[in-house]
Amino acid sequence: MAAYLQWRRFVFFDRETVKEPSGPDGAGAKPFALPPGIAVCDSGRGSLVFGDILGGIWFLHRSLQLSSFQAYKLRVTHLYQLKQHSILVSVGEDEEGINPLVKVWNLEKRDGGNPLCTRIFPAIPGNKPTVVSCLTVHENLNFMAIGFADGSVVLTKGDITRDRHSKTQILHEGSYPVTGLAFRQSGKTTHLFVVTTENIQSYMLTVKDYPHLELDTHGCGLRCSSLSDPSQDLQFIVAGNECVYLYQPDERGPCFAFEGQKLIVHWYRGYLIIVSKDRKTSPKSEFAGNEAQNSDKQVLNIYDLCNKFIAYSSIFDDIVDVLAEWGSLYVLTRDGKIHVLQEKDTQTKLEARNYMLFRKNLFEMAINLAKSHHLDSDGLSEIFRQYGDHLYNKGNHDGAIQQYIRTIGKLEPSYVIRKFLDAQRIHNLTAYLQMLHLQSLANADHTTLLLNCYTKLKDSSKLEEFIKTSESEVHFDVETAIKVLRQAGYYSHAVYLAEKHEHHEWYLKIQLEDIKNYQEALHYIGKLPFEQAESNMKRYGKILMHHVPNETTELLKILCTDYRPSGGNEGPGMLEGKKANSEEFIPVFANNARELKAFLEHMTEVQADSPQGVYDTLLELRLQNWAHEQDEQMKEKLHNEALTLLKSGRFKTVFDKALVLCQMHSFKDGVLYLYEQGKLFQQIMHYHMQNEQYKKVIEVCELYGDQEACLWEQALGYFARKEENCKEYIAAVLKHIENKNLMPPLLVVQTLAHNSTATLSVIKDYLVNKLQKQSRQIEQDEQRIQKYREETTRIRLEIEELKASPKIFQKTKCSICTSALELPSVHFLCGHSFHQHCFESYSESDSECPTCMPENRKVMDMIRAQEQKRDLHDQFQHQLKCSNDGFSVVADYFGRGVFNKLTLITDLPSGKTATTIEAGLQRELLIHTKRST
Repeated sequence: MAAYLQWRRFVFFDRETVKEPSGPDGAGAKPFALPPGIAVCDSGRGSLVFGDILGGIWFLHRSLQLSSFQAYKLRVTHLYQLKQHSILVSVGEDEEGINPLVKVWNLEKRDGGNPLCTRIFPAIPGNKPTVVSCLTVHENLNFMAIGFADGSVVLTKGDITRDRHSKTQILHEGSYPVTGLAFRQSGKTTHLFVVTTENIQSYMLTVKDYPHLELDTHGCGLRCSSLSDPSQDLQFIVAGNECVYLYQPDERGPCFAFEGQKLIVHWYRGYLIIVSKDRKTSPKSEFAGNEAQNSDKQVLNIYDLCNKFIAYSSIFDDIVDVLAEWGSLYVLTRDGKIHVLQEKDTQTKLEARNYMLFRKNLFEMAINLAKSHHLDSDGLSEIFRQYGDHLYNKGNHDGAIQQYIRTIGKLEPSYVIRKFLDAQRIHNLTAYLQMLHLQSLANADHTTLLLNCYTKLKDSSKLEEFIKTSESEVHFDVETAIKVLRQAGYYSHAVYLAEKHEHHEWYLKIQLEDIKNYQEALHYIGKLPFEQAESNMKRYGKILMHHVPNETTELLKILCTDYRPSGGNEGPGMLEGKKANSEEFIPVFANNARELKAFLEHMTEVQADSPQGVYDTLLELRLQNWAHEQDEQMKEKLHNEALTLLKSGRFKTVFDKALVLCQMHSFKDGVLYLYEQGKLFQQIMHYHMQNEQYKKVIEVCELYGDQEACLWEQALGYFARKEENCKEYIAAVLKHIENKNLMPPLLVVQTLAHNSTATLSVIKDYLVNKLQKQSRQIEQDEQRIQKYREETTRIRLEIEELKASPKIFQKTKCSICTSALELPSVHFLCGHSFHQHCFESYSESDSECPTCMPENRKVMDMIRAQEQKRDLHDQFQHQLKCSNDGFSVVADYFGRGVFNKLTLITDLPSGKTATTIEAGLQRELLIHTKRST
């Protein structure tokens, strides 16, 4: 039970007297007055409805226009205006005596200017007439209940606007007058509350036989009951003289101790409106409770039951009723005046309320009021802030932080954090920061601060609870949390976060740098996707190789051949293994030569197309091992491995690099093999010369001398410079030079002149043979010269004969068909004759002999070739440089006419001058010369 004397009072309504509209002259408006004799009233559908004692029903519209019609002949006793339909139900009398009639009016339809009366029936329970005490109608138009002074209740079920579609029956009978009725609709269930002067009952109308339940054994006077709205769960309100009771269909609810004789009770927009007698006036003891004298003063109170305060209170003179329409309350008094109570707007109410409540530190009430008026979150947050500041200043830090928590999302967190940074209040700050994270409004700084609070408090359980939230509940910046935990030394927690949220770099950094758990770090890398495993091995491979070399080497082998994450973490795209570039991991093996060699050998075995750097590094490792090995047997094995690698054909593109490696490690066989592969024959010979391996020098000349003839000359010069007795080797070289005619004798003599041990006997045989060959060559040349002279003389005579003497053609056979020659025939100066038809059939040109033409063309081609090669200086220089006998090259080019200008005269068409004939003779001479040769 709540005593209203403890409730705060506010003025949330403005009171005004309704006045008539101002006239055209602008004179002051006088109060609006209702017609005299108003007995009952109701409101709805945009009008205030009144019933008078003369049987008229009046309608007051918002523009204060009155309209009326005669509903009954005598009086109107009850009105009920439905809120969702334009249906008005009235009870009145058309004749003297107790004979009430119920009329149902359709306000939207007219009958002679008046609303249409759709139904009339007498209000008589049974056979005994009695006075109607109250009336209610269900908004669905399917139920209507009428209460009587004899304690009876008549229920009409069906369409209340028509006689034939409804059924009327007595629902309740009792000994006490019925003072109030109310329908309650909850879902598909309909209840009817019946209150008398002595009890309260509830009927369930949606069940056959209408079961009922007695809720209480005391009642109330007329118009002292009402039904609340959904904000109070549609409870039935009964106002007694001592208390106000609230009822559910099956039980009694809360009770409020509002003392005083109640006259009128209504429910309006979450407010309970009670009109009661002023306690200064002596109360009357009539059953209706509203037959007061005109001099009586009445108090109208408006209660907020949720927030337990009085929203308005005022004294009126003899209130007839309180109506709600057009968003306001209208108070009708017996003198015909209408007073309007206009609720203030929400902002004005809250400002006035908060000023008073804050001044009196009634923050809880201020909060409840703000919520009931649906104040926005910004307004509520400001109340919470002020409440928190109040509690903080009083030293109630626990209570203050709870209010500050309610401001999260509106109030800047730094405002609260600064207040609680003191070490003694760190637990309060922790609570605030926790809630800030739960609402996903924390930034990285807030996360850092919260984790520092946990570590300062050494609250490991809270710390674990914070970081071990599920994935969908993460409300903090994970990377920031990892940094803070690592800095505070909570490595296990940091590792847990890093692994759970896949911050691989942080996980590995903590494992390797702080925990020093190298095996776990390596195992973790093996579970990562390929790209991340590759990048982390490049970053941390050296550290892992230093501490766990064997395991690291095995992981690198897998990573560079056929990598699939361990632990079943393969994604849909990991059906085929991936492989990294093995060359990029060679720096990882710094100071781990044994593991590097094993890695490189594995790569070359399983992956023949490994990068070139793999083979280069493996060659260098094998050469290093060979150079430093002391055991002869092992050294031989390493020697063969290195040479086999060189012969694998993987060093053709990096020949110079492989050669430098072999030279650095004095790997003789490798150097010689590479020289041979690179056709560096002179380097091979120089290598043997440096090592004074004379036989090897001769062998190199014999093997490669045909490809590079200058080797013999260099060998001769090498032996000639030796002061040792090298006659045997010099003789072998001279023999080959003689056979191949590689050097002039004079040059040979000059070369050997530098050797003090070489005597004339060394080259005696060479010189004798050379002189004999030259003598024979001179004889052959002289014979050839004599022959050419004789041939030239003969050709010249033949030319002169052609010029001076006639040519007699004595051929008797055709040179083509060998048949007897017949006219017409064709004769050529070369001596060939043809039948004309044979000549025309076989000849390609009218001016050339078909028989001599092939040979003549060869000669002409040779002449043209000589002409084209005249300016080929580069070719001449190359042949001159590479030839063993430069003089013969010069003579050849001289003979081709390279060093003189040659004018080639070809045949001219027939009909030309003698010059043409001479040119033809010259051509024939050339052809003849070629054939004779």
